Amino acid sequence: MSLGVGIVGLPNVGKSTTFNALTKAQNAESANYPFCTIEPNKAIVPVPDKRLNELAKIVNPNKIQYSTIEFVDIAGLVKGASKGEGLGNKFLSNIRETEMILHIVRCFNDENITHVEGGVDPVRDIEIIQTELILADIEQLSKKIERLTREAKANAKGAKESLEIANLLLAHLNDGKSASSFAERENDTFIALNKELRLLSAKEVIYGANVDEEGLSVDNEYVIKLKEYAGQSGHEVIKLCAKIEEELVGLSDEEAHEFLSSLGASESGLEKIIRTAFSKLNLISYFTAGVVEVRAWTITNGFKAPKAASVIHNDFERGFIRVEVIAYDDYIACGGETPAKEAGKMRLEGKDYIVKDGDVMHFRFNV
Repeated sequence: MSLGVGIVGLPNVGKSTTFNALTKAQNAESANYPFCTIEPNKAIVPVPDKRLNELAKIVNPNKIQYSTIEFVDIAGLVKGASKGEGLGNKFLSNIRETEMILHIVRCFNDENITHVEGGVDPVRDIEIIQTELILADIEQLSKKIERLTREAKANAKGAKESLEIANLLLAHLNDGKSASSFAERENDTFIALNKELRLLSAKEVIYGANVDEEGLSVDNEYVIKLKEYAGQSGHEVIKLCAKIEEELVGLSDEEAHEFLSSLGASESGLEKIIRTAFSKLNLISYFTAGVVEVRAWTITNGFKAPKAASVIHNDFERGFIRVEVIAYDDYIACGGETPAKEAGKMRLEGKDYIVKDGDVMHFRFNV
């Protein structure tokens, strides 16, 4: 299972540099001019999880396999993108294919790096992008309303109810408000509309505040302004220095920690972004632990045991009998599977068991 996070922002804010660091591979071109990214770059990124390392110390496996999340580097949007300006609608459609948005916002001054709007202003930059997403949603929703109007006149099942919600949503968008703040967003009809249209402004957003080295230890004026703005809509701001994150590529964990500490940072901003994105997508991990591999398996929070088993192989779900479960903390405290069993910490669970984050599991099934 891997769900996409689209990296968006204005040109020259550090999106491709962030992507390079995220994927630990220099495969996204970075250059000091707009639209250097033409095709969206995609990469599957491991989700940092120290629990796997602790399990590996006990099991001593041949390899460790982390949960993953997909990041998509999407070309810089500009004012008028919804009308085809810059590279236009193509990139809006790239965003539509993702599940959530990482919006990189420039929060540093550097006269050697051009800004398409002439100067640094994080709130203005966010509002430019947000407006383009809303305008794109208005255009798509308007077309849907035309179809629903015809269907309602023909008394098609559910058309009138859908049309009512769609018109309310259109009025909301026309007021310059995102679909994520729509009062009826929990309504089943809206949920169905959003599932069909994949509304851009309905997506969960994380703001990545791209700062310089000095901005890592203390919030600068741009970060403060961004956090105040994001707080009004409940969005999270995670600070990073894309340039520094790229320099961390290739360093050992110990070297990276020492480097970040020297700059006044306690951890990598990108690691925090990856974990936060994973969580906001409502994903959790359960573990399997053996000498071949210690592995994290990605599931949606709330999956029951047979559905969780299906991510290993569909046959596991079809032939599910029961599952042996040891909580992560118990596994570590006891020093492995056998002593955990001897201490009575292993449970046998059936088809209705809801898997918990960090469960160490062994499935029993019929072929």
